[in-house]
Amino acid sequence: MTTEHLPAASRPLALITGVGRTVGIGAGIARRLAASGWDIAYTYWTPYDERMAWGAEQGAAEATAAALAEHGAAGAAIEADLADPEAPARVFDEAERLLGPVTALVMCHCESVDSGLLDTTVESFDRHFAVNARATWLLIREYGTRFALAHGSGRIISLTSDHTVGNLPYGASKGALDRITLAAAHELAHLGVTANVINPGPVDTGWMSDELRAACVSRTPLGRLGTPQDTAHLVDFLCSPQGQWVNGQLLMSNGGFA
Repeated sequence: MTTEHLPAASRPLALITGVGRTVGIGAGIARRLAASGWDIAYTYWTPYDERMAWGAEQGAAEATAAALAEHGAAGAAIEADLADPEAPARVFDEAERLLGPVTALVMCHCESVDSGLLDTTVESFDRHFAVNARATWLLIREYGTRFALAHGSGRIISLTSDHTVGNLPYGASKGALDRITLAAAHELAHLGVTANVINPGPVDTGWMSDELRAACVSRTPLGRLGTPQDTAHLVDFLCSPQGQWVNGQLLMSNGGFA
């Protein structure tokens, strides 16, 4: 499914992956960048949400597009299974067809199914790495081969996690995502593209139990959980001209969670 609006003149385009729910970090980033003058192409994959405890949010893609339009932004929703190695190229093709060349690539997509060292299946392990690591590499590769905008304007940002205990395939594949993204800061230096990774810490977007929520709050000096808006403000800064000198970094934006 794709939704589209006529693009506004002279607005740069951000491609944001993993915008499946309006309460998610990806949607929060999309709204923040739209308010800062960006057009937004965004991906989602309904079957993933359907098999998770929170379930799919009906009408989320349309609601996100409407929220972007309130800020004068053009929006394009692109459904894509990023476990498919052909999907990244198709996503870029569709984003470019609808809204033009991509200036910023912001990757919020993930496969995240709790399991540990002893109970993770080979199928689950492989799918986590296909979505979290391989798709990140392929998206960055598409971005790098297509980028032809002004030197210094390009941005790559990935969201990561360091949670591996009881969450082995997720944390391990996110560790691979870190290395892949940070390599881009050097390998795409000739394009003037910056590449950074953000660890947002525990952000409750509907997946936490009351017990886990309380435990995370107790380990955070500010006495609260992170919000999608917290992450979105940092992404907004990194995508701005003022954020250009931050490059090749793994940034902890977690309120001091320990």
